[in-house]
Amino acid sequence: MPREFSPDRTAGLLLGLACGDALGAGYEFGPTLDESVPVHMIGGGIGDFEPGEWTDDTAMALCITRALATGGDFLTEAGLNAVADNFHDWIDSHPKDIGVQTRNVLSLAPSRSAADLTRVAHERFERYPDHSAGNGSLMRTAAVALGCFDDDARLAEATRAVNDLTHPGPVCAEACVLWTLACAHAVRHGNFDGVHRSLDHLPPDRAAWWRDRLLEAESRPAESFVRNAWVVEALQTAWSVIARTPVPDDRPTDHFKLATEAAVRVGNDTDTVAAIAGSLLGARWGLSAIPAGWLAKLNGPQGERAHDLEILALSAREASAARAAPDRP
Repeated sequence: MPREFSPDRTAGLLLGLACGDALGAGYEFGPTLDESVPVHMIGGGIGDFEPGEWTDDTAMALCITRALATGGDFLTEAGLNAVADNFHDWIDSHPKDIGVQTRNVLSLAPSRSAADLTRVAHERFERYPDHSAGNGSLMRTAAVALGCFDDDARLAEATRAVNDLTHPGPVCAEACVLWTLACAHAVRHGNFDGVHRSLDHLPPDRAAWWRDRLLEAESRPAESFVRNAWVVEALQTAWSVIARTPVPDDRPTDHFKLATEAAVRVGNDTDTVAAIAGSLLGARWGLSAIPAGWLAKLNGPQGERAHDLEILALSAREASAARAAPDRP
């Protein structure tokens, strides 16, 4: 296992995403809340979720994680086919909630192959370029960081391939690359420096554009990004709550809870914004930073619990590391 491997932060990435998702589910498309208003896993929302039940954000991240846990390599056709097949299994289970872009692409694909899914997604983007930049791939992208890639360039390539299964617009791919690499950096090094460092993996003009967006997020309150169902403002909202929520001097790990709650209080697409923020926060602070009460309530539609996600995240990392270095002693 690589020296930078941290089981706590690896599991924290996936559990942080899921807890943010479940925390925000009951407030989806609601108004901005004052910072004095408590936020809980209340359930309800547009899918009438149980308290602590995750939504499509986590469900799709789990499709990616399961593909990694079975040895999937997203730089190969077989690895992408595993993700596509898991996506189809998930939609066949009749989930309570699914994004419009994702539903359309999955329902129109003539087969379960990644190639067909990607082709249909590109055709839809070409037909509706102004309506194909939702946050439906960014919400799940952190799971790609659980893969053991030998360098960030390969991780960026794999992230783009997984993004393109449903959301092939350039701005979606760029956002996913930035966030996945930031999450991978946080797991390795335990800080948020990867958000800006990931800009190195975009073309210079696009890196400059996104650098402005990140600086804007750091200087403006999260609730000012009112279109957070759009992938750009979804990322800005998530980064704003992380960057602008103070890290307590006495209990730094409380930053996870405080920033995740702040993501929900922003309003609108609360489950997705909190899932995006939660993935990076969990990757930075680790599973041990997530409130025990949230983990106890967390549940999936098939009765899955927090411990199941912890095992899956570590299995994905281990399987991916074994695939990347099959001859290691």
